[in-house]
Amino acid sequence: MKAVSNSERMKIIKHKNNGETEENIAKWLFISKSSVTKIWGKFQKTGNPFPEPRKGRKPKVTEEEMEKAIAKQKEKPDITINDLIAECALDITESGMSKKLKKRGITFKKRCCTQKSRKAKT
Repeated sequence: MKAVSNSERMKIIKHKNNGETEENIAKWLFISKSSVTKIWGKFQKTGNPFPEPRKGRKPKVTEEEMEKAIAKQKEKPDITINDLIAECALDITESGMSKKLKKRGITFKKRCCTQKSRKAKT
């Protein structure tokens, strides 16, 4: 189910202040009665009908540490992710570092020095 928009939340508050029932408001706005009840209860308790911003976990690696790691990678382009983590003394997993670098457009690709498959014609 999709989230109730801020404009709909304001309509709920307006109609509840005018004495409308939660059932009628839910029918008019095509949302569940429980959503109307929760939004109205939150407004009565806090005076704010809007949702609180979501809070995530603090990243283990700071922006400064990432900048140092990227500079080290540019300095040594053939460095592996594990070596990069070790040299920069970062508290992050290999997959976590890979994701952070991919977001910045930096990828670690295999070299082209592997053998060709037997099916390939030369």
